[in-house]
Amino acid sequence: MRTDLPDAFIQFRHALHQFPEISGQEVETQKRIKAFVKQFNPDAIQEVGGTGLLLQYGLGEGGPVTLIRADTDALPIQEVNAFAHKSRIEGVSHKCGHDGHTAILARLASLLAVKPFRNGRVYLVFQPAEETGQGAEAVLNDPFFTSIQPDRVFALHNLPGYEQGVVVCRPGPFTASVLSMIVTFTGKVSHSAEPEKGLNPAYMMAEFMLRSRRLQQPDPQSDDFALITPVYTTMGEKSYGISAGYGEVHVTLRTRNAKRMEQLTTQLLDVLAELSTDSGIDVATRYTEAFFANENDPEAYEQIKRSAVKLGYPFVEKQEPFKWGEDFGLFTQHHKGAMFGMGNGENSPALHNDNYDFNDNLIEPAARLFLELIEIDHRPGVS
Repeated sequence: MRTDLPDAFIQFRHALHQFPEISGQEVETQKRIKAFVKQFNPDAIQEVGGTGLLLQYGLGEGGPVTLIRADTDALPIQEVNAFAHKSRIEGVSHKCGHDGHTAILARLASLLAVKPFRNGRVYLVFQPAEETGQGAEAVLNDPFFTSIQPDRVFALHNLPGYEQGVVVCRPGPFTASVLSMIVTFTGKVSHSAEPEKGLNPAYMMAEFMLRSRRLQQPDPQSDDFALITPVYTTMGEKSYGISAGYGEVHVTLRTRNAKRMEQLTTQLLDVLAELSTDSGIDVATRYTEAFFANENDPEAYEQIKRSAVKLGYPFVEKQEPFKWGEDFGLFTQHHKGAMFGMGNGENSPALHNDNYDFNDNLIEPAARLFLELIEIDHRPGVS
């Protein structure tokens, strides 16, 4: 097999798709990536963030340091596609295109191997656990990674619904701030014939959901954008002689930035405090799966735009951030950089749909765009 041809990377992507692993469990995925990219002779390979992998190209202590990141985890979704490379793991599949993102980074490694740069260092990060918001934190806190201080960080995400290959970006917020809130309501069970002798949280839970709905500003073009999505609720038991004494409500919150998220969570906590006063029901909250907004540095945005135009790729400046979260936002909180999107096809099923699949035609152009971004910093004067 000739590994300098894009077909090799399509086959690699299909192999990843057939054997997906969910967040934090990418053990075999890590091994598969490591075995494949070794042939591209990185100057160093290091395991990071548990099940992640870091490739280094260039040994120079001086000069710029650029980091490119791809995510590797899959989702707990049963695939319905019937193509030859369909998932062989029951209930798990690559429905966000992280297998494609990984293949792009592997292709970039092959390009760096045959076209070394003059100065500085480039790091390629195959990051686990993006879907839970824990992977970026694990990589950034890895003792090996803490010695790296990149001047620029870049990442991409494929975009269903956009023309194949179009590059989509914007300065400032690119993806939303996302936080999941879990609210527990602890009352007291009783006989369902005598609910007055217990404390049933049902109506408080319902009122909380109705009140939270009024706090929304669902228009993504608004600076006050705030979306509150109920994702799970539970209460009591399927025993019809018992009035429930315990319930949970889980919601996902989305805003443009961290400041607006803080305002929204404060508003929700105020609602809960008001509803629970003198009720006898104990209300507690906790948070999970936090995603910081991707804050695209204006200079990094311009680099992406110039590189796309130079390569002849169509370019679209998005007017408002995407509503979904991406944990690369934690990288842009610490380092200057940017995330961009590349169209997966106008008729592509949406992300996280059970019939979605990554468009293999993006592997080569996306890798070439990353290479151009590297060359801007690492090959001064090269046109």
